[in-house]
Amino acid sequence: MYNMEHYDEENYYMQQEDDWDRDLLLDPAWEKQQRKTFTAWCNSHLRKAGTQIENIEEDFRDGLKLMLLLEVISGERLAKPERGKMRVHKISNVNKALDFIASKGVKLVSIGAEEIVDGNAKMTLGMIWTIILRFAIQDISVEGSIVFKFLPFFLITLSLPRSLSWKDGLGFCALIHRHRPELIDYGKLRKDDPMTNLNTAFDVAEKYLDIPKMLDAEDIVGTARPDEKAIMTYVSSFYHAFSGAQKAETAANRICKVLAVNQENEQLMEDYEKLASDLLEWIRRTIPWLENRMPENTMQAMQQKLEDFRDYRRLHKPPKVQEKCQLEINFNTLQTKLRLSNRPAFMPSEGKMVSDINNAWGNLEGAEKGYEEWLLNEIRRLERLDHLAEKFRQKAAIHEAWTEGKEDMLQKRDYETASLSEIKALLKKHEAFESDLAAHQDRVEQIAAIAQELNELDYYDSPSVNARCQRICDQWDALGGLTQKRSEALQRTEKLLETIDQLYLEFAKRAAPFNNWMEGAMEDLQDTFIVHTIEEIQGLSTAHEQFKATLPEADKERLAILGIHNEIAKIVQTYHVNIAGTNPYTTINPQEINAKWDKVRQLVPQRDQALIEEHARQQNNERLRRQFANQANVIGPWIQTKMEEIGRISIEMHGTLEDQLTHLRQYEKSIVNYKPKIDQLEGDHQLIQEALIFDNKHTNYTMEHIRVGWEQLLTTIARTINEIENQILTRDAKGISQEQLNEFRASFNHFDRVSTRTVLPATLHINFSRIMSIVDPNRMGLVTFQAFIDFMSRETADTDTADQVMASFKVLAGDKNYILADELRRELPPDQAEYCIARMAPYTGPDGVPGALDYMSFSTALYGESDL
Repeated sequence: MYNMEHYDEENYYMQQEDDWDRDLLLDPAWEKQQRKTFTAWCNSHLRKAGTQIENIEEDFRDGLKLMLLLEVISGERLAKPERGKMRVHKISNVNKALDFIASKGVKLVSIGAEEIVDGNAKMTLGMIWTIILRFAIQDISVEGSIVFKFLPFFLITLSLPRSLSWKDGLGFCALIHRHRPELIDYGKLRKDDPMTNLNTAFDVAEKYLDIPKMLDAEDIVGTARPDEKAIMTYVSSFYHAFSGAQKAETAANRICKVLAVNQENEQLMEDYEKLASDLLEWIRRTIPWLENRMPENTMQAMQQKLEDFRDYRRLHKPPKVQEKCQLEINFNTLQTKLRLSNRPAFMPSEGKMVSDINNAWGNLEGAEKGYEEWLLNEIRRLERLDHLAEKFRQKAAIHEAWTEGKEDMLQKRDYETASLSEIKALLKKHEAFESDLAAHQDRVEQIAAIAQELNELDYYDSPSVNARCQRICDQWDALGGLTQKRSEALQRTEKLLETIDQLYLEFAKRAAPFNNWMEGAMEDLQDTFIVHTIEEIQGLSTAHEQFKATLPEADKERLAILGIHNEIAKIVQTYHVNIAGTNPYTTINPQEINAKWDKVRQLVPQRDQALIEEHARQQNNERLRRQFANQANVIGPWIQTKMEEIGRISIEMHGTLEDQLTHLRQYEKSIVNYKPKIDQLEGDHQLIQEALIFDNKHTNYTMEHIRVGWEQLLTTIARTINEIENQILTRDAKGISQEQLNEFRASFNHFDRVSTRTVLPATLHINFSRIMSIVDPNRMGLVTFQAFIDFMSRETADTDTADQVMASFKVLAGDKNYILADELRRELPPDQAEYCIARMAPYTGPDGVPGALDYMSFSTALYGESDL
C-alpha cells in the first residue's frame, strides 16, 4: 500500500515541470501518443462550447481556444480576450491563460507565452499536461490523499488490482468491467491478444461511456513503454465518467421516489373523482324518482309504489351508504398521504367536495322522507276514496231503485175519472208519497255530500260520480215539482171525495216509516267499515248490540202493521168493499215487509261475524305494535349508548394507538353482530306496514329513527377507526412517540371543550390565525385531531423538496438548465421517463436546443408551487 501523504502537491508540480525539462527531446512514439491523447482530451471539453481543435500546437497559438478550454473545464470566466490578429494580441491572450493557470496554484516553469504563440510543440504539450494534472487528475483522491503520478494509486481509486497492465489492454477492460460488467465479458479476454483487448476497451468507452478515443492500440502495442502521461490522461476520463454515473444514479433514484409518490397520489385522486361522480350521478337519478308525487288511481298501484320504495331502502340504498362512507375515508387517507409527502392538499373538482356530497345526500334523505309520508297519505286517501265511492254507489242504487217510476206515477191523471172514494184514496196515497219523499231527503243530501267529498279528495272517477249525482239531484227536483202539482190537483178535487178507508191510510202511514227503517237497517248492516284501533271496533260492536236490542220493538211494530192489513182484509171480506185489490195509499204490502224483515234478521248474524273478524284483526295489529315497540325501545337506547361510548373512546387516551384501534375494531365487530336485530325489526316494521298500521302509542321510536341512528353508528365507528389509522400512519412517518401523542391529545382536548373531536377556530388564540391556513386548508371551519398532529410534527419531517428534485434533474442534465428526452430515458425507468416527458414543458431559455425540456417548472409543480 502506497502512502500518499509523502507527496506534497506543490513539490509534485515542480517535479513534473523538471521532468518535462528533461524530456524536451521526447521519444517520437511518446510525442505521437501525447499529441493524439491531449488533442482528444481537449476536444472532449471544447465540444461543450461547440468547437474543437485539429492541430494542438497551431490551434492554441492565438490563445482564444486555450482561454475557452480553461473556461469550460473550470466553470469560471476569464478576462476578455483580444480579438486582433497581431502577435502581441496572441501573446496577451496566452498570458491571460497562463496567469489563470498560475492563479490555481500551479507554477509554470520554462513555459512562456512566446513559445506557445510560436507553435512550440514540446511547450504546448507540456502546458496541456499541466492543465490536465490540475483540472483532471488532482481531484482524484484515495482515502483523503491526492493521486498525481503513480497509476497504481489510481487503480486503487477504481477498485482494481495493481497487477493489471495497460499495454495488454486488460487494465482498460477490467476498469470498464468493474463498473459496467454488462459491457464487456471479461472472462473471454486473452492476455496474448492485446490488440483486440485495447480496441474493445476503446470502442466500448467511446460508444457507451462517451469517452473519446484518445489512444491507438497500435501505438501502445508497438511501444516498449507507452507514454505514462497519455495513459493517465485517458484513464482519468474513466474516473470522471464513472463518478458522474454514480451521481446520476443517485439523482435518478430520488426522482423515481418522488414520481412514484406523485403517481400513487394521482391514482387516488382519480379513484376519488370516479367514486364521487358515480355516487352523485346515482343521487341525481334517484331524487327525481323520490320527488315524483304523481298519485295512482288504484290501491294496488300505490301498494306497488310502496313495495318499490321498500326495495330501495333494503337493496339499493345500503350499498350507497357504504360507498359514501368509503369515499370520506379515501378522502381523509389521501389528504394524510399528501401532507406526509409534503404535497398540497387535494381539492376535488367543482361540485365533488365531501361537503357537496353530504349536501346532495341530505337532499336525497329529505326527498326520501317526504316520499314515504306521501305514499302513506296517498294510501290512506285511496282507502278513504274506495270506501266513499262504494258508499255512494250503494246509496245511489237504493235511491234510484226507489225513484224508478215515480215520475210516471206523479204525472198520471187518474183522478179525473175516479170516484170519490178513489179520489180520497189518491189523495191519501199522495200524502203517503210526500211522507216517503221527505224521508228520502236525507239520503239525497248524503249522496250529494259524499260526491262533494270525493271531489275534494280528487277521486279519479269524479266525472262519473258527478254526472250520476247531478242526475239524482235533477230527478229529485223534478219529483218535488211533480209532487207539488199533483198535490194541488188532488186538493182541488178533495171536496168531491168523502169516503176514505181509514185503515188503508193508517196502514200506509205506519208501513212507510217502518219500511224506510228496514231499508235503513239493511243499508247499515251491509255498510262497510274502516277502523284502526280496538276501541273503534268495540264502539261499532256496542252500537250493533244497541241496534239488536231494538229488534223486539220493531217486531211488535211489524206485527201491528200486519194486523192493520189483516183488519182491512177482514172488512173487505165482511162488507164486500169494492177496491182495486191493493192499498191505494201505498205500494208496500205485507209480503214486502216480511221479506225485508227476514232480510234484516239474516243480515244481523252476518254483521256479528264481520265485527268478530275485525276485532280479531285489530287484536293482531295491537300485538304487532307491541312487538315492534318492545324491540325499538331496546335498540334505540342501545344505539345512543354505543354512539356515546365511541365518542369517549376517541377522546380518552387509554393505551397505545394500536390498542385503541384493536378496541375499536372489536367494538365495530360487536356492532356488526347486532345487525340481525335491526333486520328483525325491519321485518316487524314490514308486517306493520302490510297491516296498514299507521301509529303506535307504545313507542316514540319509528323505523326511520332506528335506520338513521344505525347508519350514523356505522359511519361514526368507521370514521373513528380511520382517524386512528391515520394517526398511526402519521406517527410512523413522523417518528412521534406515544408520550408525544398523549401530550398532543391532552392539548387538543383542552381546546375541544365540547368533546366533538374537532376544534373551532374561535377557541384558539388570535395568534393562531396563521396556523389555521395550514391545519384547515379547505376552510371547513373545524380542526381535526389528525390535522393538529400533522402541524405539531411537520417541522421535523424528513421529506423531499422541490429544490432537491430540481438539483437531481440538474445532475442528470449535466449541469444544463434543461434536459433532453434521451437523457431522461437513459437515466430513469421507462414508465417514469415517459411520465416526465409527457408533463414537462418545452424549455424557452436562450441556451435551449431543439427538444429541450424545462425540468425546473416541472419540479416546482410536483409540490404545488406552480402549474404544469
